[in-house]
Amino acid sequence: MKKSIGVPLVIAAGLALLFLLGNLLVFNALPKSKRLLEPLAPTYSVADPAFRQTLDALLHSPVRGGHDIQPLEGGEEIYAAMREAVRQAQHSVTFETYEFWGPASAGVFADVLAEAAERGVKVKVLVDYIGSRAADPEKFTRMNEAGVSVVRWREPSWYQLSRFNHRTHRKLLMIDGEIGFIGGANMADNWLASEGDNSYRDHHFRIQGPVVANMQGAFAETWLEATGELLEGELFFPALSEQGDAVLQLVKSSPREGRHRMRALFMYAIASAETSITASTAYFYPDPAFLEALTAAAERGVRIRILVPGGSIDQGYIRHASVNRWQPMLEAGVALYEYQPSMYHAKLLTIDDAWASVGSSNMDNRSFRINDEANLNIYDEDTAWHIRMLIENDMKSAQRYTLSRWEQRPWYKRLVGHGAALLGAHL
Repeated sequence: MKKSIGVPLVIAAGLALLFLLGNLLVFNALPKSKRLLEPLAPTYSVADPAFRQTLDALLHSPVRGGHDIQPLEGGEEIYAAMREAVRQAQHSVTFETYEFWGPASAGVFADVLAEAAERGVKVKVLVDYIGSRAADPEKFTRMNEAGVSVVRWREPSWYQLSRFNHRTHRKLLMIDGEIGFIGGANMADNWLASEGDNSYRDHHFRIQGPVVANMQGAFAETWLEATGELLEGELFFPALSEQGDAVLQLVKSSPREGRHRMRALFMYAIASAETSITASTAYFYPDPAFLEALTAAAERGVRIRILVPGGSIDQGYIRHASVNRWQPMLEAGVALYEYQPSMYHAKLLTIDDAWASVGSSNMDNRSFRINDEANLNIYDEDTAWHIRMLIENDMKSAQRYTLSRWEQRPWYKRLVGHGAALLGAHL
């Protein structure tokens, strides 16, 4: 009798376990819905007050003037500026990034962060677990022993396996709540040139002005979720004065319900374009509706140029999957360029020389629907024009991808692209 009762219990327990594992796999495999399904047709441009007022309301983040924004190009310049800022910190340092590894980049930066903590600065570090899996464990020990509060985001644990696929892809550094850094560069040795190997090409920005408080708020929101600790008071949120003329707005996006905003933002901006769209992205694999929005903009006369990595891309299968879908854009006149010297990693978008967006978000499904991202929207002509100049300068080292080349590409590249496309929303 005991044996007959035990067998059904074992079967029931096994089925329950399979059901649980199945739910975890499905939850991780299926991204959040796209939400924006209806086509957009604004009757105004990105320079119109209606555009600014709409995003001010929809993004739950104010559009503010009074900023100084300084561009930083390449890993050497970016990392040097970040290290110097940490060395000058007096009260607090908060840092969030996806990739964090390598002795010349993350290793050196970990020492700088530890030194800041040792002199009494409150240092909070949040690095993605997947992006930091190649990091030297001794550097985490060094920071912890110095008093740095370190969190590895989404480190595997039984109680959050259902969210393991949701990574932070943000690149944020705030000094004393007054100076902010944001852009495309992770903290890894790929961004530094080694002998016989070119570094990743990237752009980052040093910010001063009121929007730094919103950048700090984005970090604090994730820190609260990760640790249960609320960052508050003048230590992290001092009063900020105007520092320049740039008009900026922070936009933060995440897979949590109601917060995956980046795709809708970009599609709205593309639909509002009147003369030009110039963009660069490390990974270009958005959904078909996004590609149709670009094609429609080109067909109404908007000049569109998009810069992506070429053969040096670090994940070639994404490139082939992307290229397989380029035919309608190429036929509509969208100009696609592939960067040649090295892996291209910058994420820049500028429209009509009147509006731009810079930060961590790629034009792919992971950025739009799965990862935590942070961008700065720019609402003034001078800065938007400068962003276009940055992209055009990088285009000098790129080759245009033509329709004839698309038609003549080898069968095996098409096949690789079709195979990669099976990953769909995770590219």
